[in-house]
Formats: sequence, C-alpha cells, structure tokens
Amino acid sequence: MPPASTGASTLAVDASAAPSPVSTTAATAGASAASGTDVPARLEPGRPGYRRMSFALFAAGVATFALLYSTQALLPAVSASFGATAGQASWTVSAATGALALCVLPLSALSERFGRRQMMTASLTVAVLVGLLIPFAPSLGWLIALRAVQGAALAGLPASAMAYLAEEVRPKALVAAIGLFVAGNSIGGMSGRILTGWVAQLWGWRAALGAVGLLAVACAVVFHFMIPKARHFTPGSLNPKALAKTVGGHLADPLLRRLYSIGALFMTVFGAVYTVIGYRLVEAPFSLPQGIVGSIFLVYLVGTVSSAAAGQLVARLGRRGALYLAVSTTAAGLLLSLADRLPAVLLGLVLITAGFFAGHAVASSSVSRTATTGRAQASALYQSAYYLGSSVGGTLGAVAFHAGGWAGTVALGLLAVLGVVSITLYGTRVARAERRALVPATR
Repeated sequence: MPPASTGASTLAVDASAAPSPVSTTAATAGASAASGTDVPARLEPGRPGYRRMSFALFAAGVATFALLYSTQALLPAVSASFGATAGQASWTVSAATGALALCVLPLSALSERFGRRQMMTASLTVAVLVGLLIPFAPSLGWLIALRAVQGAALAGLPASAMAYLAEEVRPKALVAAIGLFVAGNSIGGMSGRILTGWVAQLWGWRAALGAVGLLAVACAVVFHFMIPKARHFTPGSLNPKALAKTVGGHLADPLLRRLYSIGALFMTVFGAVYTVIGYRLVEAPFSLPQGIVGSIFLVYLVGTVSSAAAGQLVARLGRRGALYLAVSTTAAGLLLSLADRLPAVLLGLVLITAGFFAGHAVASSSVSRTATTGRAQASALYQSAYYLGSSVGGTLGAVAFHAGGWAGTVALGLLAVLGVVSITLYGTRVARAERRALVPATR
C-alpha cells in the first residue's frame, strides 16, 4: 500500500505494483498501452461518448437518491399514519441506507466478475421494481422491510459507478466526472423530496412514493439506452480469499481509512439534518404545510453546483484546502440553522448542503485515485462508510431531536464536523512530517 500523505491527497501510482487478484483492469489497460497495443482512448470532455456517459450516470444518480431517500421528506406523514415516533419512522430511511452499506462490498465484487455496466443495470432495475411495490406496504414494519430490500438492491450501483468512471475516464477528468455523478445524486435527492412533498399534500404519502417510483422508471430507461459499453474492463474471478486480501489491504492503508472516515462523518451530518428538518418545519414557529416542506429541498441545487465545482476547488486550494473549506461551510450552516427565523434556517441548509456535497466529491474522487488496485473494493468500502454514516446520522439525529430539539441535532452535526477537522489536520501533520523526512534524501 502507498504511504499516507494527507487527509485527501492523491498518491502517485507505483508502476511496479502487482495487480490485485480481484481486479486487474487498470493493470491490464496500462500494460496494453505500454506495449503499443491498440487500446481505446479513455473518455474525457470533447471525446465521443463522454456526454452520453455523463448523462447516463447523472440519470442513475437521480434515481439512486430519489429512491434511497424517498421517505425522508414524508416522515411526519408516515409518523401520523402509523402512530409512530420520529425515531421509529426514521428507520424507513435508515433501513435502506444501512442495507446499502452492508451489501455494497459483496455486490461490487460481483461487478468484478460480471461487469460494472451489467451490475449497475441490474441494481437499478430491481430497486425500481421494489419502489413500485412500496406504496402498498400495509404496515410500518412492511414499509421498513421493503425499504431495506430496496437499499440492498441499490448497493450495486454507487461503487460500480465509481469503478466504471475510474476505468473509463482519463485521470485528469475523473474529479469532474465523479462530480457530475454526485450532482445527479443531489438532483435526485431534491426532485424526489419536492415531488413527494407536493403529491403527499394533495393525495397522501403513498401516492407520493408511487410518483417517485415512476420517476425512477424514467431514469432507468435513460440509463439503459445511454450508458456506453465498458472498453477498459477485464473480468476477474470471484475468489473470496483474494477479495479478503484486497479489502484488508485497503483497510490497512492509513490514507484510505481517513477518507472512509471523512465520508462517514460528512454523511452523518447530512443524514441527521435532512431526516429531522421536516419535523422541525411542520412544528411551531414555522408550521409549514407538507408541500412547502418538500420544496425546501430546492437547496439541493446548491449541492449540484458545489459537487460539480469540486475539481476547480481542488485545483485552486488542493485537496486538503477544499476539505477545510467544505467543513467550515458545513459548520457555519449548522450554527446558522439554530435561529428561529425561516430565512436563517434556509441559508443554513444552503451552507450545509454546499459543504457536504463538495466534501463528498473531494473524498470519493480521492479514493478512486488513491487505490492503485481493486478500485471497485476501495470505492465499495467508501460507499459502505458513507451510507453507514447516513444510517447512523438519521437515527441518532431523530433521537437527538426527541431529546433536545433542533439544538440536539445540531450538536450531533457539530461533533461529526469536529471529527472531519481532526482527521484532516492529522493528515496535514503526516504530510509535513513526510516532506521533512524526504529533504535529506534528495540532497
């Protein structure tokens, strides 16, 4: 494993490193290029296929977040329908994200054998079919169970998408490409919540979930017809020992561990805030109707911009600088949201959303570039940590809200932000120590 440098830096690839026993795609492509074999050019802006790829993965990102968080804006209505507390209703979100976190690694291993494109297609298809059944759940228990199945199905998409991008896109364009995929996530989260809010106000939460299912069907069709065939993928074997060795190698890498922790902590903040915000806004002093509460998620547009701009932030500030900016923006938003005035709360949500999506884009792209072998497993571990953070954040955020109101949820978010700062500062110190140690060797 390469030595650690910073909290989210990019490491140079060791050309002599042996290929992973699980994934040999990158090594094979590199060897072919070195030997002069005719290898298809990787995708980049301006090349044929890049726009189709971007649009297809954007649609997949929309469907993923729209389905995964389809009940989040509806939690007050779900609570009222089943006579459940905020903590109990929050499991309709946490069950989906938790199941995704548990299944993303084994499904990413299957993608090594059967292909990224095939895994993403199957994952999205099953999740959409389950989404069409969810509105008919007869009880809260059934709703939670179906949401868990849906989350498990969606697990095949995020890590496979990251690995697909790492294999098919030129390294210099990777941050921007992943930023567009993450931007699709933000659009999906926004459109799904706005759609469910207004449909629920008119026809109830079950009709709202049905509308999200139909939106996901449309996205799945677009993805199927637009995604280019993989040109740099080489099938690997399903070897449990090799998989365990690859995963163990990633977990032994200090830099990757820091990136996984950063992703989990960012998502803890985001999951807590957006699981609870609906409860706060329907209560005094705001007392907003369900449709207006759903429209609050228009602030996700800010996440679309900040994630797509992550590449520019890294170019100007470096990866650590971009992370410091993202975490500072998130913390400022949390503090501002404590005010009991709606404009202040909205501005706080804007800052939280911008900071979260920028930090997530930087951290996730750093994982894809840091892992020289077994990229699918490296991305899968990041996704596991990321969605585990969402599950924990959603549940603990609801518990904190029940115990201490919105201030309790904000306190939980600030603790997670402090964790990101601590990890990044530690990475900065490690990087400085490594640079000082290398000075004598270069003289």
